[in-house]
Amino acid sequence: MTQLFKPTVIVCSILAATYFIPKPAPVNKKVLVTESNEIKGKAAQKIQAAILLDVSNSMDGLIEQAKAQLWNMVSVMGKATCDNGLAPQIEIALYEYGRSNNDVKAGFVKQVSGFTSDLDKLSQQLFNLTTNGGDEYCGQVIYTSLKDLTWDSDPNNYKVIFIAGNEDFLQGRLQYTKACDEAKQKGVIVNTIYCGERMQGIREHWNLNAECGNGSYTNINQNEKTEDIPTPYDSTIFALNNQLNGTYISFGERGQAGYAAQASADEMNYKMNKSVAVKRVTVKGKKELYKNSTWDAVDAAEKDKNFAEKVDIKTLPDSLQKKSRKDIQLIIEKKAAERTKIHKEIESINTQREVYIANEKKKAATNNKSATLESEVEKIIKKQAVRYKMVID
Repeated sequence: MTQLFKPTVIVCSILAATYFIPKPAPVNKKVLVTESNEIKGKAAQKIQAAILLDVSNSMDGLIEQAKAQLWNMVSVMGKATCDNGLAPQIEIALYEYGRSNNDVKAGFVKQVSGFTSDLDKLSQQLFNLTTNGGDEYCGQVIYTSLKDLTWDSDPNNYKVIFIAGNEDFLQGRLQYTKACDEAKQKGVIVNTIYCGERMQGIREHWNLNAECGNGSYTNINQNEKTEDIPTPYDSTIFALNNQLNGTYISFGERGQAGYAAQASADEMNYKMNKSVAVKRVTVKGKKELYKNSTWDAVDAAEKDKNFAEKVDIKTLPDSLQKKSRKDIQLIIEKKAAERTKIHKEIESINTQREVYIANEKKKAATNNKSATLESEVEKIIKKQAVRYKMVID
């Protein structure tokens, strides 16, 4: 498979040799969760987040921000340390509303994705979203997501909805209070994000559902461009991404498609915005956030220690099909060790990158920028996660 950013790798090698020697990654006191989500009898808490996006004609800027904010949102959630010492299991769902050619009987609401941890697929779905004029029935999309999605029944899990759009919140036959009642019954927090001036959002009733849904009301400038601050560490991180991709071993019916989806998501995010692409790499650098056991032999073997004895060898890459199962096991173990090493390097370098960006923001006084979907969702998550004894540094 062709690897991404090859020219970057050459530049990065020179930079790393001349200027940069990564420091050892800091010890993370948080216990990482494997795909079994059980460590010594403990169960990980969940964060379930449903993103409901207005896709009517005026929302092109919102869709662009949503593409960018996915990786930041997952990264922020992944920094949470739960009361039991484990990192949370993260599931995200996506809905669109306000498209005129969606089913009118469903209130022009469409589920794009149910709850999933497949971030490559979710990113692709976000990039596939387009805008088209229609009626925006906010109460309907909230209620539909509450009824259709498999919300966890454990009251200790952080279950949250983010709905973003504009126009009057009270459009449609279904009353927002019905959605509120359903949210309260299932323990789901509803946050409303108005695209436009704050007072206009209140005049159009966007504060009401947040108030009855125990959530937050905020507003954003949906046309604000996604922040892109270049750093001396970006090339190194992209080079590490290439190395990380080299540790994946496809298998099974989804093998080739999964491998291709990973490369496609890398490329789409890189072309959109390099800062967004870096955030994607940092998420890929955390095994508790980026899991691909349905198509990657390394992740599958971590989940099932007998994987090498069970896998259909004919579905592995050509280079492995004539290997013995013992040799396949050794190769998987070698790739797993390489991946762990790369994860640590990504974490260490990204820590320095974040410090650099914080200093650059202070110099440029960029704190006066308009609020975006990314910035507001991050604030809300950090504030609300505390209710569930989740601490986000």
